[in-house]
Amino acid sequence: MGFGGISIWQLLIVLVIVVMVFGTKKLRNLGGDLGGALKGFKEAVKPDEEEKLENKNDTETTSARTIDAEVKKDVENK
Repeated sequence: MGFGGISIWQLLIVLVIVVMVFGTKKLRNLGGDLGGALKGFKEAVKPDEEEKLENKNDTETTSARTIDAEVKKDVENK
């Protein structure tokens, strides 16, 4: 038994039929297009993740400065 009840031989037969219908050149182009699309998607998502990290770091730094300023202000008032 293979994947979900499909044997290896059945998968090979389906693969041979797909290659005969579409041809190797078309399948190669399809694979390249799919890879390019995935790469483009990853690059498009990456700047959003970096921007979130930068915003998080800026927020943490700002809040730390505010706390320091409040402590200094309290010490000066005493």
